[in-house]
Amino acid sequence: MYSIGSSVDSRATLRGINTTPLLARIESYEASEKKCISDVRRTFCLFVTFDLLFITLLWIIELNVNGGIEKRLDKEVLHYDYHASFFDIFLLAVLRFAALILAYAVCKLRHWWAIAITTATTSAFLIAKVILSKLLSQGAFGYLLPIISFILAWIETWLLDFKVLPQEADDENRFLSIMDAPERAPFMQPGPLSDGQFYSPPESVADSDEDLLDDKHDPEKALI
Repeated sequence: MYSIGSSVDSRATLRGINTTPLLARIESYEASEKKCISDVRRTFCLFVTFDLLFITLLWIIELNVNGGIEKRLDKEVLHYDYHASFFDIFLLAVLRFAALILAYAVCKLRHWWAIAITTATTSAFLIAKVILSKLLSQGAFGYLLPIISFILAWIETWLLDFKVLPQEADDENRFLSIMDAPERAPFMQPGPLSDGQFYSPPESVADSDEDLLDDKHDPEKALI
């Protein structure tokens, strides 16, 4: 695989031919690499952050609606009950955020296994909680929090698998194809000019005939 540092030598070779569009693409790719993270990956990380903030907001609203934050925190956190508490859904969102940011923002992982684990864990936990707990009897938030958390986890999977990884792979393949251009350039350049390209054809016979006809019609030339 070509490194970004070796592209400087490739530029010098590319300038020998008419490759202004290629150089522009190389510079744009290098600029995106200098950002440390691509635009589409940054969008994914922003959505993961939105997931955490949105679940947190819904949980805080649920705490206020059902008797006040302090009272509900004591009941849901200090006296945690799997069958009636929403705290585990919030904690699941925190763990999902930490795992995805660590994998795809810090470590810049280019594989789907990390989000596959988080999405599978989220889906299994939420399905089990809805079946075994009593959340559905606690009003609108008993429906809203599990459903929203489930949907956001799968949207993150779709974004990474169909947007982030394919676009980054396409950008890298395009960059590698541009780097291969100097190796193909000698075969594309025109060869040395042959003597035949400078060949000047002899005067045509038609011109000589016209000169003879002019001499016949010009009496002075004829006398000479």
